[in-house]
Amino acid sequence: MKLVALAGGVGGAKMAYGFAQTLPPHQLTIIVNTGDDFEHFGLYICPDLDTVCYTLAGLANPITGWGRANETWQAMQNIKRLGGPDWFKLGDQDLGTHLERTRRLKQGDRLSEITRDFCRAWGIGPTVLPMSDQPVRTIVETDQGDLPFQEYFVQRRCEPRVRGFRFEGLDQASPAPGTQEALEAADAIVICPSNPWVSIDPILHLFGWRSREETPWFGPRRPPIVAVSPLIAGQAVKGPAAKMFAELGIEPSVLAIVDHYRWLLNGIVVDSSDSEIAKQIKIPTLLTDILMQSAADRIRLAREIMEFIESLS
Repeated sequence: MKLVALAGGVGGAKMAYGFAQTLPPHQLTIIVNTGDDFEHFGLYICPDLDTVCYTLAGLANPITGWGRANETWQAMQNIKRLGGPDWFKLGDQDLGTHLERTRRLKQGDRLSEITRDFCRAWGIGPTVLPMSDQPVRTIVETDQGDLPFQEYFVQRRCEPRVRGFRFEGLDQASPAPGTQEALEAADAIVICPSNPWVSIDPILHLFGWRSREETPWFGPRRPPIVAVSPLIAGQAVKGPAAKMFAELGIEPSVLAIVDHYRWLLNGIVVDSSDSEIAKQIKIPTLLTDILMQSAADRIRLAREIMEFIESLS
């Protein structure tokens, strides 16, 4: 089965890891959100891309899910001592990633090329692609004004009330090389348990998947598209997804997830704790334990999802 996973954040990274441990490398492509990329200290930082890559490489911090394991923080400690901004934590090993990425971008290399080479250096088998080589920036519209995503998410700790989202640079951006080809060759597409608003929507909007009329068919047939709910019992495992739904006047639940992707989905994967509300879902539903607390959980869930996909086709 050739599978394409759309991913962002810790949940997306964990799901990608499960698929990477289950499928041969040449059968898995992960397209990663770059809407939360930004520049800090003159460095080009790709939080979602790095979280996915570190997780696939076995380098991620097992406690936070982001950043590097066994990290040190001497550079940040010195920045703080000198009066610099320390709201976005960059570990010493992580800084090396950003320094080299920025150096190569400045010499004209594309983000997709750099990501490919980093994956080779880290021993990552599956193909990992940024959604675009051009910058797309997620702006969170809040009651305190429009905020770049990292300022809202990290510096403001998601405290401002959300009113909407927009993706600056979208009209000038195009899908990264290899993304369209992977989608056209896919036997299935999985939307990982990532924040729908800020991790998945930038990808969908970039590819023009904004409505049923705009969503393309892929080659001679449309592959099944399955989403894994990022909400369990109305709460996000990590991050502000449930808060965003509520502040936008939408009851946070698996029903909201289905409605958010309604023109795309052939199936949905829902936690067993949501079995009662899942009875209202009108598309094929897999009920299982979707909380990925260990590597074994990720692999088990990936296998169950692939069996579910096979039952759809």
